[in-house]
Amino acid sequence: MIDSRTAPYAALLLRLTLGGLFLAHASLKLFVFTPAGTAKFFGSIGLPEELAYIVMTAEILAGIALILGLYTRWAALAAVPILLGAIFTVHGAAGFFFNNPKGGWEYPAFWAVALIVQALLGDGAFALRAPRANVADGALRSAH
Repeated sequence: MIDSRTAPYAALLLRLTLGGLFLAHASLKLFVFTPAGTAKFFGSIGLPEELAYIVMTAEILAGIALILGLYTRWAALAAVPILLGAIFTVHGAAGFFFNNPKGGWEYPAFWAVALIVQALLGDGAFALRAPRANVADGALRSAH
């Protein structure tokens, strides 16, 4: 059974953690590897270099949206392909454990599942954009 009193705070904690991870991951690409270096890495593994800029932008936007609780379900679902791409292009061949050379796929897979869980849970507490269903439910409860 789900505790309806604490579930919104669980969704908030998950949302903040996922958003923070995306901002940290994007910051690594921006400030450590640099955008040009990240693009060259993408090219070295057979991906279009331009895709690196799209991924960095998506990571930043998803991170901000998740932290603020803006379109949480959509932001979480939109970020899943980034992690699937990481699994299938970089980490998958390295095996399961992330401490393997070149990192395994365990961490990005867990991260992708956590994003799906967030999409199923919704915004949680303190989101800037409450789901319409919750707003309507609240209006119906207050009317009775």
